[in-house]
Amino acid sequence: MSAPATTKVHANEVAANTKRGGDIRVTLSPRTVGCTSGFGGVLRLAAGHHVTEHYHPYSEEFLHVIQGHLEMSLDGAAPVELDPGDSLLVPIGVRHRLVNTGSVPAEAVFHLSPLAPRPELGHVDTEQPLDASAGNPDVGAAR
Repeated sequence: MSAPATTKVHANEVAANTKRGGDIRVTLSPRTVGCTSGFGGVLRLAAGHHVTEHYHPYSEEFLHVIQGHLEMSLDGAAPVELDPGDSLLVPIGVRHRLVNTGSVPAEAVFHLSPLAPRPELGHVDTEQPLDASAGNPDVGAAR
């Protein structure tokens, strides 16, 4: 029996996605570890900053706050306040926008599942991205 390939990935080993705001790092994905059922990573968001509104037509998003105070708007409803230790499910197809309402940087972990049929179909922007020139490191094919 051969040893399994390593599946450990540090956030600093992957490119930051800053297109929609914040510092989003997809650490576990088909591209990084060859997974097939979803992808996940970490989000860092400076005080007062936000992640632009978008939705996922194929995936649920699971968000867990580690540090800071965040506010998630879902389909234009009253925002949901999120503090350290809080988790939130964003259902498939629900527009959402995340804002750091605190005075310190916020950190959260996320997971999306199942995967879209192709990476470029995974996110639909409903608000102009903050930095379209930043590119969009996708979850793509296995490394």
